[in-house]
Amino acid sequence: MAYLLPYLPYLTSFAHIVYRFVFLLYYCLYVCLLHKIVKAGDKDLDGQLDFEEFVHYLRDHEKKLRLVFKSLDKKNDGHIDSQEIMQSLRDLGVNISEQQAEKILKSMDKNGTMTIDWNEWRDYHLLHPADNIPEIILYWKHSTIFDVGESLMVPDEFTAEEKKTGMWWRHLVAGGAAGAVSRTCTAPLDRLKVLMQVHATRTNSMCIAGGFTHMIREGGMRSLWRGNGMNVIKIAPESAIKFMAYEQIKRLIGSNQETLGILERFVAGSLAGAIAQSSIYPMEVLKTRLALRKTGQFSGIADCAKHIFRKEGMAAFYKGYIPNLIGIIPYAGIDLAVYETLKNSWLQRYATDSADPGVFVLLACGTTSSTCGQLASYPLALVRTRMQAQATIEGGPQMTMSGLFKHIVKTEGVFGLYRGLAPNFMKVIPAVSISYVVYENLKISLGVVSR
Repeated sequence: MAYLLPYLPYLTSFAHIVYRFVFLLYYCLYVCLLHKIVKAGDKDLDGQLDFEEFVHYLRDHEKKLRLVFKSLDKKNDGHIDSQEIMQSLRDLGVNISEQQAEKILKSMDKNGTMTIDWNEWRDYHLLHPADNIPEIILYWKHSTIFDVGESLMVPDEFTAEEKKTGMWWRHLVAGGAAGAVSRTCTAPLDRLKVLMQVHATRTNSMCIAGGFTHMIREGGMRSLWRGNGMNVIKIAPESAIKFMAYEQIKRLIGSNQETLGILERFVAGSLAGAIAQSSIYPMEVLKTRLALRKTGQFSGIADCAKHIFRKEGMAAFYKGYIPNLIGIIPYAGIDLAVYETLKNSWLQRYATDSADPGVFVLLACGTTSSTCGQLASYPLALVRTRMQAQATIEGGPQMTMSGLFKHIVKTEGVFGLYRGLAPNFMKVIPAVSISYVVYENLKISLGVVSR
């Protein structure tokens, strides 16, 4: 040791530097933690955390922690062990060894029992803000897949474990089949909506009963399902393109989170929807033309496509494309915002022992958010449909999107932008309900594990 004496001042100085560096590092982490707590609890956005806001933050955060604790406690015995930690992480797509699980456990275990009770869990995590708790989100993950007959919904998200085990494609198959059944069951209302959007005016005020009577007299009961074949066929390619585009956009956004935040979901979902709609838009035009066709006008889908191409050219397959693309933004934005608001309100008020909201709450949130989204984007959807149908109206003017908006408001008033809204809303609840029942039964048949 004597040979180290000449270097002792330098070693002491070096140790002092290391000590100061470590202290500075911990101080920076402490400041960052405080900043996150202030940001999470600052309700009036004044940059300060007063006592009332801090108490509210603690209560809100403790409720989230209890939900997570309950979801981790698989045995419901009030304690979490290493096996339960391993299982919970495995459900989220993260595989760890038992030694790693025990290391996590020891960091929170104060009394040396190699288990964590509620008090140990709460004390350890209470001052760690939780921006996004995957355990809670898992209960809500696959609740927005229900098809209401529209094609503007934000794609579903899947965990790494679901992608690895192949559960994701089973969810998509179940969702697509459920959508096909629900669209077929509500097809008469959908065709009535299209007829009212295109043909109803101030002088020709088509009502629901009158519209059904007109369709049956003109083509019989089978005519109520005109256009439904194309409406069902386009589900598969649209869902596949939207899912693939959504996954790629998530990577481009650069988010490391398995579940995106609401703003990221809006951006990624809107872009994915735009890409999917651009790819299958000619099918949208065909669906509208087939729904509006008279008895004997076309022999089928291929004959309708040939007729449009020969008479109007390739450009006809993209009529109404611009209002359709613009309509994605208000629909996706309001649908997501309303859904997240309702979900968070339920969690704040009613989530005590479990984050599982139950079937009724999921359906209510999904139906309400979808209805609000459709209400906001409906004028654009109506203009899109009229542009798609312009060539079917004899002597009708060929207008641009802005020209058609002005024409409708001038001749029919603002109410004219909402023609066909009644049958559109009438189909939402049955479409969601049928879609849910079929989806849940198909998941069982396909062996999808629900969490």
